[in-house]
Amino acid sequence: MIRLMFPVVSPLLRRAVVAGLAAAALAGSAWLSFSMAEQRALVELREASNHRLDLFAMAVEGVIRRLESIPPTVQLNPTVLALLRVPHDPGAAARTASHFLERLNAHLGSMAVFVANPKGVVLASSNSRQADDSRRGADISFRPYFLEALAGRVGRHFALGIDGGEPGYFVAFPIHDGAEVVGVATVKIDLSPINEAWALLGVPALLADLNQVVMLSSNPDWRYSALVPLTLERRVDLQLTRLYDEHRIKPFPLEVNLSVDQDSQVIEGQLPMAQQAGLDSNGGMLVLGRTLNGMDWRLITFSSLDGVRAVALQSAAVSTLACALLVLGLLYLAQRRRIQRQRRESQNLLEQVNAELERKVQSRTQDLTRANLQLTHEIGERELAERDLRAAQSELVHAAKMALLGQLATSITHELTQPLVAMETLSNNSVEFLRRGDHLTLESNLGILARLAQKMGSIITPLKSFARKSQPQCSPVDAAMALSNSVFLYGTRLRQEAIEIHNSVAPGACTLWCDPNRLEQVLTNLIGNAIDAMAGSPVRRLELSAGLGHGLDRGPGPDLPAADPEGRAWIAVCDTGPGLGPDPGRVFEPFHTTKPSGAGLGLGLTISRDIVHAFGGEIHAFDRPGGGACFVIDLPAFAPARSVS
Repeated sequence: MIRLMFPVVSPLLRRAVVAGLAAAALAGSAWLSFSMAEQRALVELREASNHRLDLFAMAVEGVIRRLESIPPTVQLNPTVLALLRVPHDPGAAARTASHFLERLNAHLGSMAVFVANPKGVVLASSNSRQADDSRRGADISFRPYFLEALAGRVGRHFALGIDGGEPGYFVAFPIHDGAEVVGVATVKIDLSPINEAWALLGVPALLADLNQVVMLSSNPDWRYSALVPLTLERRVDLQLTRLYDEHRIKPFPLEVNLSVDQDSQVIEGQLPMAQQAGLDSNGGMLVLGRTLNGMDWRLITFSSLDGVRAVALQSAAVSTLACALLVLGLLYLAQRRRIQRQRRESQNLLEQVNAELERKVQSRTQDLTRANLQLTHEIGERELAERDLRAAQSELVHAAKMALLGQLATSITHELTQPLVAMETLSNNSVEFLRRGDHLTLESNLGILARLAQKMGSIITPLKSFARKSQPQCSPVDAAMALSNSVFLYGTRLRQEAIEIHNSVAPGACTLWCDPNRLEQVLTNLIGNAIDAMAGSPVRRLELSAGLGHGLDRGPGPDLPAADPEGRAWIAVCDTGPGLGPDPGRVFEPFHTTKPSGAGLGLGLTISRDIVHAFGGEIHAFDRPGGGACFVIDLPAFAPARSVS
């Protein structure tokens, strides 16, 4: 039998070994607990910081995105293109365009909206006082955003205004005249809302541009400092472009060595020595950042690690105490069984909650699916109803046109009767002259017959155009031609009723943008109503006028403007009848009429109003001070830019 012999260990040594092992276990447990708690707290801090970072980034992007779409729309205004087309003295055009930009800027709440020519000289601006890039006459040819836009791209850049102006974010778009870039439209976005929102972030933060220069920061001392050393070439370029005016770009007080994930554009790093930059932290800082979507800006935050260290130390202390309690076996086992029981209960409860949540999600998904199907069905029905409504409206317009032609049948019949009777007489005479061999007189009669046929064709052609059923299609319309065609249809009736016509519209003096056929339908209805209204009047005078400008709430007269900066025009039909009566606002209501019973349904003016609305216009009715009624049609004026678009 072999007996293993072990050296005799003294109780003191054994206690020392046990104590050493216990101390080592406690130390190992404390270190492991500290490390894990630190990592867990760091992850939680990173998640919380990323959440705040994402929210603030969206807020910053919202400030910029809200006004980014403004410059492309500036070129849609005809006054801006008219300004850029003026080769030399743009005085009046510049004032008109600046007025438009002032109203646009006041509506949007931006700092300034301005337009520059290809040489970089600001021609029109909403800014009339502030001495920066947006003032009229300023030279911005050296600005990067202007050069980018002039090259046909979107220019975006942070910059300080010239001569110490307010900081802002400039977004510039090229203005095209056809394929040529004729100017640059720029909006200056106010960044003060971002400065006011730093406190909401709760941690020190900064915004750096493409040059790695701090533009905005919760710490004013960090502004206009470079996160990375700038090369001599870059410093010279910044001096030439004057993006930061006269500010000297200083180095950032901390060495921020950041790693950038190119896919997600996530910026992350740590600063072990934070107090030297004025940051209140003994345990360093967690640095997180984002590259803003579609922008060359980086948003960077500095979160203190003191809390992470405190949580880790607390966890280490708890772990050390737990390891010490391991010596108390019974207590440890009891505690373990209790923890396991609680874990099982929590697991069961979690499973129940998850099952209930899945049931609710499934039920909600079914409800949403049914609602979506119902909504799709309702949308389809509404679209079908709208198509039916448009078709019915078109049929109503055509029916009104045919009814009007019916009313004009007597007049047109009279116009055609005279040439027909003459043609019959000449035809009978021609037979006799042919029998006699009088060819000279026969040739003369045939010439007269040809002229009479041409006259009848000139009478029928407007009727054919007026009666045509077609979809409305806008085109340039001469107001004089439209009035002439409408008056022609009432030629016989005007002569019979001895109505004097005053037509002050010269051909080509006023060109509108609408459907010519439907405009003539409206004018024919207004002229017919005017003739009816003057049936019992001692003075019967029909006044027709047109011009450029706004016709709203104004009668025709020499006081209307000769030019319209907003692209509007007007046509007026006035009579010397009794007027509109005590309630002129009801003349456009359906089935409202002042005519005797059976003389009309009261739909003519309602249909006329709907036709004018379809052209983007308005029709107004009012009594004239001297007696009679006046109807003024306000419509878009034709601009050459419409034919290009």
